[in-house]
Amino acid sequence: MNLRERFCAAEQCDGDEKLFISHVGDMIEAAERGSQRFSAFLTERESGLAERFCAYSGFHGFMLWGGYDGAQRVMAGFFPDYAEPSADEFPLERVFIGGRMTGSLSHRDYLGSVLALGLERSMTGDIVITDGGAYAVMTDTAAQLCVNELSKIGRTGVRCRICGDDEVIERHDEFESISATVASLRLDCVVSAASRLSREKAAQLIRSGMVSVRHVCVNDISHTLAEGDVLSIRGHGRYILRKIGDKTKKDRVHILIDRYV
Repeated sequence: MNLRERFCAAEQCDGDEKLFISHVGDMIEAAERGSQRFSAFLTERESGLAERFCAYSGFHGFMLWGGYDGAQRVMAGFFPDYAEPSADEFPLERVFIGGRMTGSLSHRDYLGSVLALGLERSMTGDIVITDGGAYAVMTDTAAQLCVNELSKIGRTGVRCRICGDDEVIERHDEFESISATVASLRLDCVVSAASRLSREKAAQLIRSGMVSVRHVCVNDISHTLAEGDVLSIRGHGRYILRKIGDKTKKDRVHILIDRYV
């Protein structure tokens, strides 16, 4: 069993993920031969797999970048020994899509119109809605197509432009805060508190492969969580273990969980 196969077995990768790791391995080998390589935009699961595989294989010329700090969809860059990994090298652009009547447009509206240009989802990163429009991060070729051809979203007229280097994109995610006390920081306890299910039902979700921690499926109900861990519970949502507080007199632990809404 080679390095890629061992990693995929440890990560419990499915068929598509095995192909993805093979592609990552090819880009690592190209970088080790002196050629810079970049992936398409990745899902959070894929970016986590790529990062862990690079660490597993001992490759250090690796960088994730999605056009701004805190991006969820990112590209992976693979750099030769002689090149310092740099965000400036990534083949992406930030596009502002604006107009006078964009206030009612949703993320789905923007994404649907961008994909209707004939673009693949992997050519687009995050879309961040802001006053007067939205910022969309895209591959450089997709960005140019968007600027040239996107003039309407539904019935709303829009104009697109490439953003300047001095423009700052800031996410404004909304959360529902959940305050709870748990018997311990075991995964089943925290999943129970986050999803408002019994510990028994939470354990069933975990054992069924329905729960991921930092984009990795975890089947062990006794897995211990840390502050800042991101949980995905299929059918229930995405959460951040925002704060671990003091213990109560009954030796339970105060926690604060933020649920993405």
